[in-house]
Amino acid sequence: MASTGEAATAHGKATPAGRSRWMIVALLFVATTINYIDRTMLGLLAPSLGKEMQWNENDYGNIVTAFQAAYACGFLVMGWLIDRFGPKIGYSIAITIWTIGHVAHGFAGSVVSFMAARIVLGAGEAGHFPSVVRASSEWFPQKERAYAIGWVNSATTIGVVLTAPTLWLFMTWLGLGWRETFIYTGLFGVVLLVLWLRVYSNPRERGKVSEAELAWIEHDPPEQIERLGWGRIVTKREAWAFAIGKFLTDPVWFLMLFWLPKYFASTYNVDLKVVLLPMIIMYLLSDVGSIAGGWLSSKLIHKGYTVNFARKVTMLIAGCCVLPLLFVSGLQNMWLAIVLIGIALAGHQAFSSNILSIPPDMFPKRAVGSVIGLGGFMGGVGGMIMAKSTGLVLDATAGNYTLIFAACTTVYFIAVLAIHLLSPRLAPVTV
Repeated sequence: MASTGEAATAHGKATPAGRSRWMIVALLFVATTINYIDRTMLGLLAPSLGKEMQWNENDYGNIVTAFQAAYACGFLVMGWLIDRFGPKIGYSIAITIWTIGHVAHGFAGSVVSFMAARIVLGAGEAGHFPSVVRASSEWFPQKERAYAIGWVNSATTIGVVLTAPTLWLFMTWLGLGWRETFIYTGLFGVVLLVLWLRVYSNPRERGKVSEAELAWIEHDPPEQIERLGWGRIVTKREAWAFAIGKFLTDPVWFLMLFWLPKYFASTYNVDLKVVLLPMIIMYLLSDVGSIAGGWLSSKLIHKGYTVNFARKVTMLIAGCCVLPLLFVSGLQNMWLAIVLIGIALAGHQAFSSNILSIPPDMFPKRAVGSVIGLGGFMGGVGGMIMAKSTGLVLDATAGNYTLIFAACTTVYFIAVLAIHLLSPRLAPVTV
């Protein structure tokens, strides 16, 4: 017997209905915000901690690389875990691990101990995006998925923007030191864990989703394959299309996340945890890009364009938005640099909303976590290379970012080309 979603599709009656799926987006939005507050705190504290701990650029590069290594390897484990046990259990484990790692920063006292704390944090945070995409594939049809992911992805920048006020609240208003701040902000992760366990379930288990909304959620054609194991996934060109795209583009976001505070401190003598307006402008622009990128590809699909056309054209447009980064290095006008960096961040986030939508386009739901894990692993490897090379380049060029920013502008076009060559139609995988 056909399911409600299949029956509705057969009669052409599936239309957007209900709001339960957007409550899941709201929950994932909050989770992403907390994830990025925990991830970003060290970056904002790095200029002052570097002086206190007497770090050079290479020391900080090693700390960032430790996070990237754990984040990369963690993706492989977390992706499999989420496919095996589902996003509810898998993400609960991830939240627990990264919260422990976040709190551990408060007890660190050397480069090695900070690296250890970042390793635990990175291993846990690797479970975030596999959970987001797997949950989105359960709650949203293909036509809406990129738009939903775009909203969730926009919370990455909300988390970054809120990190500075969070530090002000705990360190200035409450008068806590940086160690106590890491410890007490660990409560965010505890609250998130409780919320996730109480609220999340798949649409049919939730019991509060209307039949009309279920019909809309489930109206895509039924999957021909229930699940693919790792042995099959790594042989698929489609999986490597996604993984190579992440390998090339994720490092740009990590660069901005971990090195922008140091860039503004060294170039314009501005502490971003004190002067908030530059961060607000840059990251609000990136939010616009995240939502607009998801909206554009979803709109093109609604208008009858193929998923292949909608995703790739949107990613090309997003890549063009990163090009202003070429003109940032050497600018004396800080506010012009802020706008150009903000446009580049918007381009990255628009690209990210679409590339994260590709695995559910091609793979069955119970393989999505593993495919995201493979892509996240490759993105983490790229991030490690970027972190280490950035530290070495900056030490060798007396802090000149020209070469680094120039490299960032090319990778999006190479990524789209690689995706197109490996998956010309973004068609569902066959076995």
